[in-house]
Amino acid sequence: MANKLKLTPAEWEIMDTIWNLGGSNSVRKVLENAFPNGEKAYTTVQAFMNILVDKKLLKRKKTGLVNFYTPVRSRDAVVKAEMSSMLTRVFEGSKPALASSLLSLENLTLDEIDKIKELINDKEQELRGD
Repeated sequence: MANKLKLTPAEWEIMDTIWNLGGSNSVRKVLENAFPNGEKAYTTVQAFMNILVDKKLLKRKKTGLVNFYTPVRSRDAVVKAEMSSMLTRVFEGSKPALASSLLSLENLTLDEIDKIKELINDKEQELRGD
């Protein structure tokens, strides 16, 4: 399932809100936090949250008349699954090709390049057991 996971931008927005809120949340609470200016309707958010239940990213529990939704997977786990899927689909599994594509972005700053170097150095030390 990890490589098959794919979220739409709206699903990401809802999941990010749920992860940031923490715990178990109602549709109303997610709607108020994700779309405070009424950008989406209650029924739209509810439909997306039910899709996320079907995708096994949320668990739904009814208390009284209200459904509460809890994340099943962490944000980090979902990001890793999406990255793995993209790596396979777009770069034929080549991590250097992914890195090359990232580094070729026109708006990459020197600070971002320094941070990437730091991350690579940290990973290299971890793998070497330093």
